[in-house]
Amino acid sequence: MSFVRRALVVSSRTRGVFAAQRRAASSSHGHEDHQHHHQDSTVYPAETFGSPFWRNVALAGLATAAFFKLAPEAGDDVYLTRWIALYTAPRDYWLSLNAKHTAQQAEASADTMLVNDAERPSYRRFSYPQALEQASPFLNQVGMNVDMSGVVPRK
Repeated sequence: MSFVRRALVVSSRTRGVFAAQRRAASSSHGHEDHQHHHQDSTVYPAETFGSPFWRNVALAGLATAAFFKLAPEAGDDVYLTRWIALYTAPRDYWLSLNAKHTAQQAEASADTMLVNDAERPSYRRFSYPQALEQASPFLNQVGMNVDMSGVVPRK
């Protein structure tokens, strides 16, 4: 039994030293796989200008060139031009609408300035001016009587 215990103690001492020195950065585990290179076995199609993408690019270029070659002149009265003119408002309508909008905005700004520049009156109107004449003649201290004979409320 003591022999087994002695072997266990010795092995635990050596493991402790190696465990303290061992780190993931200094480990050689897994490095042997980096030496073998695998070949890619995927077969790719040949890249040519005959693919559908390049065919569509060529057709789009031809269609654009044909459009500019066969398009009508700007001065021609074409069906599309007449159809667009049918659904657009005339120039005079837009001018009158813009003039009306400008007049309404000027009126609205004048109203805004009137409201923003308004001031409260500098005096306060009493809803019951007779309250100035109703004062108790009793319990007034000396010098607290105010001569109110010259006070006249505004109307």
